[in-house]
Amino acid sequence: MGNVGISFGSPTSGQGFDVSTTVSQIVANLQAIETPWKNQLSSLQSQDTALSSISTDLSSLSTALESLTDFEGVLSEKEGSSSDTSVLEITNASSTAVAGSHTVVVTQLATTDSQYSGDLGAADSLTGSLIINGKTITISDGSTQDGNGHTIPANDTVSTLASYINSGNYGVTAEVYPDGASSRLALVSNTGGAGGNIAIDSSNLTNTTTGNGITFTDSEKNGAQDAIFSVDGIPRTSPTNTVTTGIPGITFQLLSQAPNESVQVEITNDNSAVESAVGSFVSAYNTVMKDLNSQEGNDASGNAEPLYGNPTTALLQEQLQSALNFAQSSGAITSLTQLGITASASDDGTLTLNSSALDAVLNSNYQDVINFFQPSGAFKSFGGNLSSVLNNLSNTAPFGAIYLALQQNSSAESQLNTSITNENATISAEQSQLTTELNEANYTLQSIPSQLQEVNEMYSAITGYNENSNG
Repeated sequence: MGNVGISFGSPTSGQGFDVSTTVSQIVANLQAIETPWKNQLSSLQSQDTALSSISTDLSSLSTALESLTDFEGVLSEKEGSSSDTSVLEITNASSTAVAGSHTVVVTQLATTDSQYSGDLGAADSLTGSLIINGKTITISDGSTQDGNGHTIPANDTVSTLASYINSGNYGVTAEVYPDGASSRLALVSNTGGAGGNIAIDSSNLTNTTTGNGITFTDSEKNGAQDAIFSVDGIPRTSPTNTVTTGIPGITFQLLSQAPNESVQVEITNDNSAVESAVGSFVSAYNTVMKDLNSQEGNDASGNAEPLYGNPTTALLQEQLQSALNFAQSSGAITSLTQLGITASASDDGTLTLNSSALDAVLNSNYQDVINFFQPSGAFKSFGGNLSSVLNNLSNTAPFGAIYLALQQNSSAESQLNTSITNENATISAEQSQLTTELNEANYTLQSIPSQLQEVNEMYSAITGYNENSNG
């Protein structure tokens, strides 16, 4: 702590001294004790920022790895293809599908029943009743309700009749289609295939404007039908042309019948998705290693990086390198190098991916790649081991390495903040006391000339001597 000198000038001048400046100098000297505490606090906070950044990138690495270790993740994804997309098209391949080949023959497409009325004028009035799939809708004087609770006004038009049908539960969808100067009422079954045939009785429905009865024509002369096809020689049917049960985990669309053609359906593993996921894993790993490498030197100003020499970064580097060298004890794939993943030429701990090598091993040993990333039986996989290591290094309570380092820093920061707060309180009290005492001293100095004048006057009165006279 430095010394603070108080300059009084001439003690008899009455000028005194600058109390505020003097107190500020003394307080600054007192506060110097806090400087190492504040420097240490700043250093710890910089460490927290760096550790949190590394933690975020470790979390991204865990997420990238999870897409490979998840049993329903990218390694379970499948692709499907058809040898003739004009007959059959694959629309979805789920993770439950099994890679393999299938032969499909499409004998008949599914159709949906529809019926349409004769010509009706848009403003023609209707009366009577219409029975749709056993349910009656009656048009009369307004006192009659249909089976769905509708009161149907007399002399209804075809458009409002369609609205009543659609708001009810008749198993059909009604639509009015213009047909030149007139219209037709079309009823389309809500159920595809043979099970959706529409039963209509319009014998009591009359067009009161023309006096004619209203009849319906079935667009499917022989009624609706199910799709008929075979998968690997096994006969199958479907009420719609979108088939979800023909091949487990596969959805395909029947587009045309071809009873004399065998369509080849290939279900394969989605290599491109796996290669993308492995690439993301390598990129995420490299980001973490670059984070750690960046803490090993000085910043642009020549100061040591926040985590330079920190044991946590050394632990992270050691554990990650060890996990990469984990040798799986079962399966044809036992190391990353067999997947085309090798150390970068820069020798900085980062990795390089050879996509061609990865694609080759996916084509030859796909199941072993799965076993390499995912636990299988009593053997611990590379992916399972690395997942465990990442969890132990993370910011996850209670034992993650970064979590413990941040907790340790937090405890030290709390103690430093307490010390600084307490010291500030002590300095504030001393500042108040100093200000009072120095103000009193300054008042005394400023009053000395007047006190000396009083002494001179008293002396002159007693002795008769006047120091200001000439004789």
